[in-house]
Amino acid sequence: MSYQSLYNQMVEKLHKVMPEFEIEIKAKVAYEINKLKEERNAVILGHNYMEPALFHSIPDYTGDSLYLSRMAAETDKDIIVFCGVEFMAETAKILNPEKTVLIPSQRAGCSLASSITAEDVRNLKKQFPGVPVVTYINTYADVKAETDICCTSGNAAAVVESLGTDSIIFLPDEFLAKNVAQETGKHIIFPTKNPKATYDTDLDYQMVGWHGRCEVHEKFTVSDIEAVRADHPDVLILAHPECSPEVVNASDYSGSTTALIEYVEQTQADSYLLLTECSMGDNIMAANPDKEMLRLCSVRCPHMNRIRLEDTRDALLYTQYEVTVPEDIRLRAVKSVERMLQIG
Repeated sequence: MSYQSLYNQMVEKLHKVMPEFEIEIKAKVAYEINKLKEERNAVILGHNYMEPALFHSIPDYTGDSLYLSRMAAETDKDIIVFCGVEFMAETAKILNPEKTVLIPSQRAGCSLASSITAEDVRNLKKQFPGVPVVTYINTYADVKAETDICCTSGNAAAVVESLGTDSIIFLPDEFLAKNVAQETGKHIIFPTKNPKATYDTDLDYQMVGWHGRCEVHEKFTVSDIEAVRADHPDVLILAHPECSPEVVNASDYSGSTTALIEYVEQTQADSYLLLTECSMGDNIMAANPDKEMLRLCSVRCPHMNRIRLEDTRDALLYTQYEVTVPEDIRLRAVKSVERMLQIG
């Protein structure tokens, strides 16, 4: 694609979310990246939370963690550039040990992934022996290595129900666990983090959760929803399941990032509001200019915000910030990830 064609495409998509002079600057960087991508035989994966200028210009594939994991598993390119946070790039490496996996920023962490360690999982398995472990994909490789099967927000309930067991351990997102428990009709408990704690085998539980939270989604409250509805009574409110159950229940629909995108594409509502990461809101608005989105979202993931077009160019140009996973951990982690991919 020529620079002019790329620039025109970006103006068409982004004119409502960015000033034109900024689009021009970003388009020049995007053009450099697309040339480097061909020269280096690379594929670029872009998560839904990427900045609009990146999301709508350079990725070969855009989507949520589950979809991008599938694309990482299927690619025949030599280099994978994962425009997302560290645990996502790790998952691509787990599935492609022979390929070079790059992340544009080495500081792109995740509050949720950092909320639990492999040792925490091992301690829980000692406290609840024989109970299968479901781990949200928003975790690091060593945690995935201690789990039976991974899940995403889009297939969490399906993964839980696929196990067919009386009880499960679901880690680490407290709110997602509560929402899945509500959806599947399970009673959930949250044990102490004391590794020496023991529990009565007759204790009434079907799910064991963990007190981890996303620093973006935990900020949304029912009061926010009530205030919006007071001014916009007909607005359609859509929430990510990493929001609290109270927020999810007060919303009109809850789903993964892909499900939210599809819902906006199909809705006939006059206006809608997204309770999720705000760059995703900008990306959806750019893709659906005929629909009115209330611009009330102000919560940006500080880790996703570290991934910019300029960083992506430098990652490809200098082959920098390569993601590695120790082989012993990878071999155990890949089993839980592949089981997730089989569920869909």
